[in-house]
Amino acid sequence: MGEVKNIQVEAKHGRKQNQKMKPYVVLQFLMKETDENHLVTAYDIAGYLEACGIDAERRSIYKDIEEINKAVLMMEEECTIQEAEEMLDDEENEELKLIHYDKHRKGFYVKDRHFDPSDIRLLAECVYSAKFIAQGQAERLVGVVSEFVSKHQAYTMKHDALLTDRVKTNNKQVLRNIGSINDAMSRKVMGEPHTPEKIKFKYVDYTIDSLDKPQARRKGEWYVVSPWRLLINDGNYYLMGFDDKYQKILTFRVDRMEDVRMTGLPRDGEEAAAATAINKYAQQSFSMFGGETQRVKIRFDNKMLGTVLDRFGRSAVVYTKEDEKHFVLTADVKVSEQFYGWLLGFGKKAQLIYPATAVEDFKAYLDRVRELY
Repeated sequence: MGEVKNIQVEAKHGRKQNQKMKPYVVLQFLMKETDENHLVTAYDIAGYLEACGIDAERRSIYKDIEEINKAVLMMEEECTIQEAEEMLDDEENEELKLIHYDKHRKGFYVKDRHFDPSDIRLLAECVYSAKFIAQGQAERLVGVVSEFVSKHQAYTMKHDALLTDRVKTNNKQVLRNIGSINDAMSRKVMGEPHTPEKIKFKYVDYTIDSLDKPQARRKGEWYVVSPWRLLINDGNYYLMGFDDKYQKILTFRVDRMEDVRMTGLPRDGEEAAAATAINKYAQQSFSMFGGETQRVKIRFDNKMLGTVLDRFGRSAVVYTKEDEKHFVLTADVKVSEQFYGWLLGFGKKAQLIYPATAVEDFKAYLDRVRELY
């Protein structure tokens, strides 16, 4: 019996270390280092494993890759490991493999990922273009989505996206604010029933004397708001909520909100929120500034049709051909100075023609601008 014990101890000590981790490390190495243009050999993989403190023979790596392909296919197809093995034994199912071996280039690479590199590039560009995400947070989020592609593809995406200069918020609380607002609006939090509640926050803005540190509005008074919707417009995140002080629906820039807190008080303004058609709200508003909603008609040069379509879309608006060179847009708009400024940007290529009250107000706006010069 004593001799048997000695043999067992020697066998135990003879085992290679960290072998259970080896397939996982192989998969992570291939996901990070390879794509269709960047391949690695079994020797490259073995060298990486050795650097990680894992002994590996070249032949065992081939076996690990076979097992990885089976396991991934089993989970994707929701089948048994035996069924996955049978599918991969069929040469016609070569495309089902996550990890491929190129006989001509003599290397392994990950081919079929859940996301195409162009998808990840688009996500990265969306993150960089969002004004409400601080630069540091944007870089971190791009780093997260870039983990879905190889490091070579990720480098190109980050390099390309960083070449463009955009105005970004300095408020690092934005993502946390969004989470707090969503929790306040939710009917279930941490799996438990929750009554949507009001929030309070400090609302800040810049002054010429405080360009580096925005100052709180209302002399630092808390804003108490019943949150109803979050929406994105012109690269900014907005909260649409029922304001306690003014008893009406207002919009607030989320990146101008600080110290967002849930109050525990049930939210108000359900009727006002229900009466606000969200799909029309951003269409009618210009830079999310308020104003009285009016039915307007604007005559445009035909060359402006694409720009107008981008702004108003096709829903709940009317486009009418006036003559060979002009068309007329009929739409509901929140008439404000921001709307007039937008219209003025077209110069002689746009003319507000209805209603008469808005036309006269627009003329007065032009006179006020002209007085500056």
